[in-house]
Amino acid sequence: GGAYWVDSQQKRYVPVKGDHVIGIVTAKAGDVFRLDVGGSEPASLSYLAFEGATKRNRPNVQVGDLIYGQFVVANKDMEPEMVCIDSSGKSSGMGIIGQDGFLFKVSLGLIRKLLAPKCEIIQELSQLYPFELVIGMNGRIWVKAKTVQQTLIIVNILEACEYMTAEQRKQALAKLSGN
Repeated sequence: GGAYWVDSQQKRYVPVKGDHVIGIVTAKAGDVFRLDVGGSEPASLSYLAFEGATKRNRPNVQVGDLIYGQFVVANKDMEPEMVCIDSSGKSSGMGIIGQDGFLFKVSLGLIRKLLAPKCEIIQELSQLYPFELVIGMNGRIWVKAKTVQQTLIIVNILEACEYMTAEQRKQALAKLSGN
């Protein structure tokens, strides 16, 4: 019949006002940066949308940088617009993401699972190694651990979590931690 199967990897992210996402700077145009956020069109980010930014004190943003920010404008009639400050002008963890981590894409379903208030996955992983983690609602995750090897182990576990039960995940982590 009339059933269609759509590969979950093919769906484009649709910007939603208030969503925190990871964007990749693709261009500088005057006072605005263009960011690839995985949607149908790039998002814009003003140089003034950073904590402490002024006409004289501009953030050092380069093409290729990763930016963690939030949508303030996101509707079908307007270009999506991002900021790296909250309503009180503070960065609250948003801004340029460090260079030496690893960026990868996962399904939006896994993102929602990881951002759930009682997500055990991240708690369990944090007992393995210390690491930094940035999760974007657009399906992008940035990870950085002490070594490249540890970073890649965390990436592989996060990617595998989508298809593992909690029990399988606990067994895999136990093997890694040598218990």
